[in-house]
Amino acid sequence: MIIRNLLKHNIKYIAILVTISIAILSLAKIGKQTVINISHLDKIEHAIAYLVLTVLWLLSFREKQHQLLVIACAIMYGVLMEFFQANLTTYRSFDYFDMLANTFGVLLGFLIFRMIQKKQYKLLNSK
Repeated sequence: MIIRNLLKHNIKYIAILVTISIAILSLAKIGKQTVINISHLDKIEHAIAYLVLTVLWLLSFREKQHQLLVIACAIMYGVLMEFFQANLTTYRSFDYFDMLANTFGVLLGFLIFRMIQKKQYKLLNSK
């Protein structure tokens, strides 16, 4: 209960922290990671990052009229990060598949958020 209340009252700050973290990780010079050798692991990481980003921002702005704006901003953020990688760094590159993975993560995050909303709605109306 305490953790839930902390999250509820600080979700915007957590969303901001995740947004900044994605920007840093997207633009930082990161060496080759060879700990886990899974094909296209980076695309999975992109999708998960943008899924979390989207869910956090949707939880921050729960009103239905803000949901489309949150989704559009999250997708645009993923596209911008790819352009920034190509134009602001010499060690990162633009990748359409990263953009697709980001967008997939956003859409999956929206679906998960909607499922959570429906479950909460059912719980509230069953009492």
